Amino acid sequence: MWWYLLRKLAMAPLVLFVLVTISFFLMRAASGGPFDAERGVDPEIEQALRAQYHLDDPLAVQYLRFLGDLVRGDLGPSFSKPGVQVAEIIADFLPVSLWLGMISLSIALLTGLSAGIVAAMRHNRWQDHSAMMVALVGLSVPSFVTGPLLMLLFAVHWNWLPVTGWDGYLGLRHLILPATCMALPFAARIARLTRTGMLEIIHQDFVRTARSLGLREHQVVLGHALRGALIPVLGFLGPAIASLVTGSLVVEQIFQIPGLGREFVEAAFNRDYTLVMGTVVVYGVVIILANTASDILLGWVDPRVRLS
Repeated sequence: MWWYLLRKLAMAPLVLFVLVTISFFLMRAASGGPFDAERGVDPEIEQALRAQYHLDDPLAVQYLRFLGDLVRGDLGPSFSKPGVQVAEIIADFLPVSLWLGMISLSIALLTGLSAGIVAAMRHNRWQDHSAMMVALVGLSVPSFVTGPLLMLLFAVHWNWLPVTGWDGYLGLRHLILPATCMALPFAARIARLTRTGMLEIIHQDFVRTARSLGLREHQVVLGHALRGALIPVLGFLGPAIASLVTGSLVVEQIFQIPGLGREFVEAAFNRDYTLVMGTVVVYGVVIILANTASDILLGWVDPRVRLS
């Protein structure tokens, strides 16, 4: 286990290097720039700004300078927000995305596990068919469709919840709709994986033995069958956590949540190279850590799994 963890962490810098390199050149290959003349900036001012931020240097020099600053932990200044460092922007907005992702993950786990267990224990009955039908809809409908529908029903039509906005970390009424919108596809996937895992486990000998000992059904399910059924869910948990943090771009835009995803979208439109690259680095670290934690947890729950 420890050897696997060390190898995984040793590979992380290489993965980040490849990710940063590809993102750097793709961003520079995109048309436009942060100080283009069509944005209303005089040519003389634009030239001075490009010189100030070293954008008039050869691309290879810019790339090497960026890598050097990154190694020192310096993400540079934001182009679209003069006088503000990228690290400050990330420190301000990343916690919002993480908090929204944590709430979404909690909703996805609670609803997905419950629906999967019920569907497996009521196999081929109406509960099973209903749960899987809802899960199929959750997987099929994208968040940019689900979000406006939730807003139309719960905020506009019934006036139960606020439409958009942010009311702090404890303003849960403002987070219910965006968190639910993000959680639906993940809850659907977790429900399907839990159902599949439970159907494989409940017919095994140790579950029959537990039933023959007179244990109640909920004791058999929660105390014996659920741990084995969670194995496919744990394998999915790492990518799910990473997707909930990095995949909040659309949801934060729809619901006007001041998270890092929203800043990333605006930075891409504004060609804010440093903010885009800083966000890519942060997202890369989150994805690597989430996948590593998922693999380790999977090996801990199921000793038969060999991490390689």
